[in-house]
Amino acid sequence: MLAKRIIPCLDVKDGRVVKGTRFLNLRDAGDPVEAAKAYEKQQADELVFLDITASSEKRRIILDVVRKTAEKVFMPLTVGGGIKDLSDIRALLNAGADKVSINTQAVKRPRLIREASDKFGSQCIVVAIDAKLRVKGSPFAIQQQNNGMASGDRKGLSGKAWQVFVNGGRTPVNLDAVKWAKRCEQLGAGEILLTSMDFDGTKDGYDMDLTMAVTSAVNIPVIASGGAGKKEDFYTVLTKAGADAALAASLFHYRELKIADVKKYLKNRGVPVR
Repeated sequence: MLAKRIIPCLDVKDGRVVKGTRFLNLRDAGDPVEAAKAYEKQQADELVFLDITASSEKRRIILDVVRKTAEKVFMPLTVGGGIKDLSDIRALLNAGADKVSINTQAVKRPRLIREASDKFGSQCIVVAIDAKLRVKGSPFAIQQQNNGMASGDRKGLSGKAWQVFVNGGRTPVNLDAVKWAKRCEQLGAGEILLTSMDFDGTKDGYDMDLTMAVTSAVNIPVIASGGAGKKEDFYTVLTKAGADAALAASLFHYRELKIADVKKYLKNRGVPVR
């Protein structure tokens, strides 16, 4: 079994780290460069840096912040937010990112995943999926039910389905998260960053159903995100849900839990970590 990864995340708005609950009520949480340096000292396996309003505000990602962060840390850095084309990806990689995370533009133009994978290699192309449990009676839920009925798949009628959101969780789109993850893999994505909008910031644990649905549907690594509250949550999502990595933000940022303590706990329970 490959070593499981523990990944802190920096959600950035206007050049500052922010954190909220279920993508709402954002509050300032400090300087991203200083936060990145602190995580490296804590032996984080990787760092995810998301400019969460770049797409909705239709602007480019803050390259200078990325560059300053990359100059100060040496762990792998994944950067997302506001990516529109191959030139944006090239700029981020040149600024020091090891991987790029694409969400909104991947949904709008799926060919970008294939183009980016062919140009830069699938190993550095991450597709981020922000998903929310369907609301009974909504147009999306009704369509998923009809699709299930048409195909004879009874899970389409009785099982859960999750809707994809873009623009930092602001805009719902008519995509099923599990089906979209499978298509992203087919298009050349090297990894899926899967965030449960229902569990984000709640500290109630990861969305096990959503995570298991995606990990069982794809063969590429899945990073589980949204809901970590205690050490046991990392163990369950990495073992029972099959995630390859577990991401957390406020839990680490506000020092409620140390990365080293999580890794020690996992190692003592037989989970391979770096």
